[in-house]
Amino acid sequence: MANAREALLDAALAALAHRPWSAVRMADLAASARVSRQTLYNEFGSKDGLARALVRREADTYLQGVRRLLAAPGPPERNLVAVAEWIVARTAVRPILRALLTGAWNERLPQPRPVRPGARLAPVPAQRRADTGPPAPGELVAETAACAGEEWAAGCELAVRIALSHVVAPALPLGPQCAEPESWSPMTPAITRLIETILSVETTSPRKTMP
Repeated sequence: MANAREALLDAALAALAHRPWSAVRMADLAASARVSRQTLYNEFGSKDGLARALVRREADTYLQGVRRLLAAPGPPERNLVAVAEWIVARTAVRPILRALLTGAWNERLPQPRPVRPGARLAPVPAQRRADTGPPAPGELVAETAACAGEEWAAGCELAVRIALSHVVAPALPLGPQCAEPESWSPMTPAITRLIETILSVETTSPRKTMP
């Protein structure tokens, strides 16, 4: 039922573009994904379960993108700058990811409530993982840094935190040009140069940890 699960998550994400999560109806999502309501509840258990799965998928997709960028040919410093630029561009068009990384949830988003203590485990393995809850912002930043490996983890965390400072308080308005992943627009040339300069100092230092 993996295809049905992905179709339902896609339908939920599409619905959020037009209405707040509180107005999203499970019956409408099942109809949009062309599956039965029973299939929807078998996969997620409840609307809260669907919210947890949607947020967990957003975090996983983000980390996959980070790993892809870090694995690209080229100097590691440039790859870390690419990660920072991509985070700015992606959070501009992915509200759930922006909330995951900043903790700034709002009423339009499916902020997942935790599973009740003692609740029966979900029968679907993917849902059991989602039900553990999404990572907190600090945890997700740490997971991002870990993707760079021990040598570059400190530099990666620095690049991510600079990117997030721009997400929270951008220097310039972000427009439709911030598509991803191949055609993103850099934060600003000055910010990009700043990251490159700091990384060239920090990652060549004998100290591999941030002060």
